Amino acid sequence: MLGYILRRVALMVPTIFGIMLITFVIVQFAPGGPVERVLAQLQGQNEGSLSRVTGGAGDLGGAARGSGGSEANARYRGAQGLDPAFIKKLEQQFGFDKPAPERFAKMLWDYVRFDFGNSYFRDVSVLQLIRERLPVSISLGLWMTLISYAISIPLGIRKAVRDGSRFDLWTSTVVIVGYAIPSFLFGIALIILFAGGSFVQIFPIRGLTSENFETLSLWGKLVDYAWHMTLPLAALVLGAFATSTLLTKNSFLDEIRKQYVLTARMKGLSERRVLYGHVFRNAMLIVIAGFPAAFISAFFTGSLLIETIFSLDGLGLLSFTSIVGRDYPVVFATLYIFSLLGLAVNLLSDMIYTWIDPRIDFSARAT
Repeated sequence: MLGYILRRVALMVPTIFGIMLITFVIVQFAPGGPVERVLAQLQGQNEGSLSRVTGGAGDLGGAARGSGGSEANARYRGAQGLDPAFIKKLEQQFGFDKPAPERFAKMLWDYVRFDFGNSYFRDVSVLQLIRERLPVSISLGLWMTLISYAISIPLGIRKAVRDGSRFDLWTSTVVIVGYAIPSFLFGIALIILFAGGSFVQIFPIRGLTSENFETLSLWGKLVDYAWHMTLPLAALVLGAFATSTLLTKNSFLDEIRKQYVLTARMKGLSERRVLYGHVFRNAMLIVIAGFPAAFISAFFTGSLLIETIFSLDGLGLLSFTSIVGRDYPVVFATLYIFSLLGLAVNLLSDMIYTWIDPRIDFSARAT
């Protein structure tokens, strides 16, 4: 097993390199960029935020330099009438005066040391931005995964035991309809019904906690936190538990039809003993082992629209706004961290397989 883990860790290096290289190359050909954004603002667009932009462009640290490099000033469509020396200085501030290979090599070296530099337009370090938004993303990802598993596992087992019954049919209908409805539409419906949209106002629709959160008692903080998380989690869980429910059901059905289950029943074991003493461990292998991957998926990719609708400033919203705003240090840093965590979670899933079922031996695999 140790040899397999070492091989997987070694494969992470070229995988991360490939992800960053492909993204970096794509960004070179993407229209626009931080320099063009500043020049457009100097020409009269978004003048109100110019001081914030120029203030955040000074210290770039080791951040990614990804907007096509230094080229002729005519490349910038908003540069007419501006001093070429100023444009050259602006390129130097953003690091675009260096060749693309040199910028990419520097980015990788800095990222190996987890030096992500500063945001272009926020005048704050990228790591600080990520730390500020981690509580929201962790809350959404962790609780959504736990709640969806808590619903889907018992429901999937029940559906497998009563396969083809009326209960199985109507619960399948509910699951499929819930899966078909986008979470953001369900979130909007919850706001209309329970957050002052058109009916009653029971839950808040902004932030992770209330403004007076620090003055509350421990119990008050827990209640306030749960109060704010109710609607976002309800919107996310509706579609999240559908896949795991059907996966649990099908996994149990496959095990129930095997010969060892028939043998156990012929020995006189109770149905409960057969189901939870023999079938459960084998059937739940793929479901439980997929928990880390499900959490990472919810943590990073499943909550962008929910964060927007409920005004939750998490990593999903941070990544989206950074892409739109051409804040490349934040874009590349979050991509690097997400990719690294995703690869580590895949390895963790394999290790969980062996922990649940010792008969699985990944060390016998060639890769």
